[in-house]
Amino acid sequence: MLHGACLGCGVAGMASNSESVYEALKVVLYSDSAISGQAAGLAMGLVMLGSGNETAINDMFTYAQETQHENIIRGLAIGIALLNYGREDKALDVIDRFMAQESSILRYGGAFTIALAYAGTSNNAAIKKLLHYAVSDPSDDVRRASVISLGFLLIRNYTAAPQIVELLSQSHNPHVRYGTALALGISCAGRSLHSAIEVLEPLTKDPVDFVRQGALMASAMILVQQNENVYPKVKEFTSKYADTIKTKHEDALAKFGATLAQGIIDAGGRNVTINLENAQTNTLNMKAIVGLTVFVQSWYWFPFAHFLSLSFAPTSIIGVNEDLKAPKFELNCHTKPEVFQYPPKVEESKEKQPDKIATAVLSTTAKAKARAKKNQAKKQEEEGVKAEPTDDKMEIDETDKKVKEEKESKEDVEDAKNKDEQLSIRYTKVPYKIGNLSRVLPAQSNYISFSKDSRFVPVRRFRGTGGIIVLEDTKPEEKVEVIKTVRQLNVTEAPLPEPFTLSGDDLKDDDE
Repeated sequence: MLHGACLGCGVAGMASNSESVYEALKVVLYSDSAISGQAAGLAMGLVMLGSGNETAINDMFTYAQETQHENIIRGLAIGIALLNYGREDKALDVIDRFMAQESSILRYGGAFTIALAYAGTSNNAAIKKLLHYAVSDPSDDVRRASVISLGFLLIRNYTAAPQIVELLSQSHNPHVRYGTALALGISCAGRSLHSAIEVLEPLTKDPVDFVRQGALMASAMILVQQNENVYPKVKEFTSKYADTIKTKHEDALAKFGATLAQGIIDAGGRNVTINLENAQTNTLNMKAIVGLTVFVQSWYWFPFAHFLSLSFAPTSIIGVNEDLKAPKFELNCHTKPEVFQYPPKVEESKEKQPDKIATAVLSTTAKAKARAKKNQAKKQEEEGVKAEPTDDKMEIDETDKKVKEEKESKEDVEDAKNKDEQLSIRYTKVPYKIGNLSRVLPAQSNYISFSKDSRFVPVRRFRGTGGIIVLEDTKPEEKVEVIKTVRQLNVTEAPLPEPFTLSGDDLKDDDE
């Protein structure tokens, strides 16, 4: 109960710097319970997120060195990392202090401190430091954390991520390979970057189960909200997730990864994406980065997987007027409707029953037929007629050749089809209409425009970003039709009572 309450306090009071909440969590921490202490240490970091409070850092660091519980040390290590979010060079003293420790768990916290202090900066010194620890630290945990941390540094420079981690993806150490997968998943989340998927594909077939787990989760993070028309590989990956879950002999860790991957790629009914940058302001989405930081701790305590929901952002256009109500109006989308449509629902295929039961052919029957064919060929030779070849291999070769030609032809058609679908994303002059409060993906928002004769126009110039748009009504004298919320649609008002008058007898009855 205390574990859950501490995490709840941490999320609800995130970045509030509330001394009272911090002190309450410290009381739980000092009770020295491995379960509740772990959550308290993490929650202290969430409450003091990005503050760099030196007193808090010293309190947490001192207790991490005194306690005997590894779980508490882990919670405090990540908590201190969260305290240093966005501090960049101001966090160097804490990083050096972490990395000088003998405890591998504290060095693990040091790697995440680098990740959060320099998140989205692509700082060269920080990248070099992480690469150094990724290949030289004696602890597998620290090496894995160092590689994962690269993903946080490269959020803004995500196209460079596959090049930087490609060699690490071929490492002999499975922990480094796992870290590579998650680093790509974090930096390229929601971007559908082809080069990142190319690095991940071999890792989905890795002989080590937890590497497959990381690769499946990361691929879903990258391909979230994509469909086959824009990215044909989506179908292949969704099938892979389903097959991994269904296979009885698959390892539990890989199944867990595939299950999470299905949840990520279908998150929010395909109406949300992982957004680590705020499109309208070009600032980092702090809540999303924190959510992913705690999510990647789920390798040792699986309930942390729930923190991933902090990184989800709805993909929609919500136009509101001065009363913050959503009026009904239409926008133009200058591309083909199928490009950004929802993927089709997966239907369970029923096993087709054979119409007729195949008749068993005995080996003696097959031999008799072959002997009869051979005798016929011999007879034809004697009569001077050119015998037909009896070699079954020739018939098989001809069949194989025909099948191969058909397969190559089919592949050529599919390639041509995929190319056509890729070209179909081009801007089209004839738009189709979408209504207010519609699902609009980040890539789709570049094709959205307001009609010139529209009654509602944005107060600020529309720059192809989704989210909430404040509208100006050009015809305020006319009646506005607004879109009702689900709550408003379900509200039913009681009918007014019929008019009536009270007589003296009624009052008398009431008194009695």
